[in-house]
Amino acid sequence: MDRDVKIHALMTTAEPLTEEQEVFLKHIQKRGLKRTSQRDLILDVFLRTEEHLSIEDLYRLVQREDPTVGQTTVYRTLKLLTEAGLAREVRFGDGRTHYEHNYKHQHHDHMICSECGKIIEFFSAELEALQDAMAAQHGFEITQHLLRMIGICAECQRARQHSERDLTAVS
Repeated sequence: MDRDVKIHALMTTAEPLTEEQEVFLKHIQKRGLKRTSQRDLILDVFLRTEEHLSIEDLYRLVQREDPTVGQTTVYRTLKLLTEAGLAREVRFGDGRTHYEHNYKHQHHDHMICSECGKIIEFFSAELEALQDAMAAQHGFEITQHLLRMIGICAECQRARQHSERDLTAVS
């Protein structure tokens, strides 16, 4: 009963829609789909989460708030969020597709730790300028780009140094 009240409240609040909610609503209406409490919840959970999420990650977060939402619903809604420009697919080399906020978010690139999976977002005007210069030099028009740097984060490097020191001390 409490869950039904919570879901009903999502659908009937008198609060105005956020810009992202409006974008999503227009997109699904254009596709001939209806606004549902489950889609609203998935959108809300996605927008509240500022990390890179796989479909499984988002499903687990949504399940905490409404265990009746199925994984297929989360998958389809995430695809709709991507089509609407609210989410963007990113791949970090771990074999899984991750999603991050896309709507009105500044472009950034990623450094990925190959040991712990930590993802560091960064922006570099110098790298952007170099990419533009390389494209111009080759008469290439950039329509989009992705930069992933894979390596070992500072924490894992420190842990590695500590374990090497420990091994040396034992020898």
